Amino acid sequence: MPTSKRLYNWYIALVAAMCMVLYGYDASVFNAAQGSDNWLEWFDLDTKADANLIGLVNTAYTIGAIVAGWFLGGPTADYFGRRVGMGVGCVLTIAATFMQAFAPWHNLGCFIGGRVLIGVGQGMALTAGPIYIGEVSPPEIRGQIMTFWQMFYSVGSFIAYWIAYACNANKAKLGHWDWRMVVIFQILVPVIIIILLPFQPESPRWWIKRYNNVEEAKKALRKIRDTEDEVDFEVLTIREAIEFENEAVSGSYTALFKDPSVRKRLYLAFVLNVGQQLSGQGTLNSYSSAIYKTIWPSTQTINLINALNATCGILFTLNAVWTADRFGRRWLFIVGAIGMGICMMIVPIVGMTTPDVMGAKGTATKTQPVGIAIVFLLFLFIFFYKPSWGATTWIWTSEVFSMNVRAQAVGMCSQMQNVANTIFQQFFPIFLANEGLKCLFFFMATNFVLAVFVYFCVPETMKVPLEEIDALFGGQNHVEKGGQMLNVTDARHTKNSVEVQQRETTKGVDV
Repeated sequence: MPTSKRLYNWYIALVAAMCMVLYGYDASVFNAAQGSDNWLEWFDLDTKADANLIGLVNTAYTIGAIVAGWFLGGPTADYFGRRVGMGVGCVLTIAATFMQAFAPWHNLGCFIGGRVLIGVGQGMALTAGPIYIGEVSPPEIRGQIMTFWQMFYSVGSFIAYWIAYACNANKAKLGHWDWRMVVIFQILVPVIIIILLPFQPESPRWWIKRYNNVEEAKKALRKIRDTEDEVDFEVLTIREAIEFENEAVSGSYTALFKDPSVRKRLYLAFVLNVGQQLSGQGTLNSYSSAIYKTIWPSTQTINLINALNATCGILFTLNAVWTADRFGRRWLFIVGAIGMGICMMIVPIVGMTTPDVMGAKGTATKTQPVGIAIVFLLFLFIFFYKPSWGATTWIWTSEVFSMNVRAQAVGMCSQMQNVANTIFQQFFPIFLANEGLKCLFFFMATNFVLAVFVYFCVPETMKVPLEEIDALFGGQNHVEKGGQMLNVTDARHTKNSVEVQQRETTKGVDV
């Protein structure tokens, strides 16, 4: 049976993981809103004539998120704390939601401004959230807890699509509120997070890094670790690692470029995060409705499929809970990429080998049985994606960087998802229009390449303590080296807090 402190550890990590609901909801809400005729009328848009303008609305979010992830999220989380980073992100999301929901008639600029602001807010929350989870979680269950980070993305999509489905079913009664309801429900989870955050401890690693405040770090750890020995040992390893990073490497973000092992991790994480989007998931999330419209004319049917997809996404992500810390990150990456590649190979083959029929509007489409087969294969794609390149990319990214660069690096790497998605989405609609389902062969090839890349280039990080992970990438063990600087014998294993305190007192360190 887990202890009360272990359960509390799970609780505070899950509160932080709720930040991912913001991302999942927003990634789905625009896909749902642009399917509303009332939304198009309110902003005087035509899906064909104003395709570029609609694309700009979608891109506006990623611009805000990229700016926040690269330049604001890391410094905020490092200077003010992980909780403040998450809280500020939630406040901005709430403000942006009202800007979007109550944008004046035909004033698309206000709606786009809200999209930019919501991107900034989420860029900040998505930087601080995974760092907080990684820093408060014990290494033996870190992967399991981080799985829920990705699962809450699916929860966000789940909420958005089911609200969209309900609103679309009642659009005659709701009028312009059919899209407003979808948008305004975005404030629900940020409000909950803002209420809960002040009552949970700050990251112990942040206390030591920012203020060298050992007592506050211990106070935080005592709430989530079972014994005083565990608390003392973890504080010691944190201090040893930070001592080495400050003295031998760099206590600032310049280590991202000065330390070869950090640079290696940065480039690997860039590839993994870009690969996550080029696997096909980012495109499916934005253009699933457009793909399904080639088969079903009913918006209600398409909304139902999207809602069921989001529901299954929650269940599929949970597979990472029992696999991430059992089989490892590499195993999930490789199996997931191969499975996704096979799905993306079969879908266009089905499309090319089955006859077209004339739809109600005189356009070529597929029969319903073929449509069901394609939807099944896209659901199977999600089955492989969610626990692997969905959850594991975030797990790996949040745990591989040392304390001195962790916040900035995670912010930069996670926003590479938006960089890749923004660039690719500029030409995917044309790709889809010209090639149809054959465009999915691109994702097939990408996924197979990613599997090979992981096999040869990405080391396993399962159950490795955060302070010792540098050694996997050719760097020095920060705990051992920092322990030598603090004159601690057997730095990696000692748990004798009395001896440690005596040594630190001799050195003039205030514990």
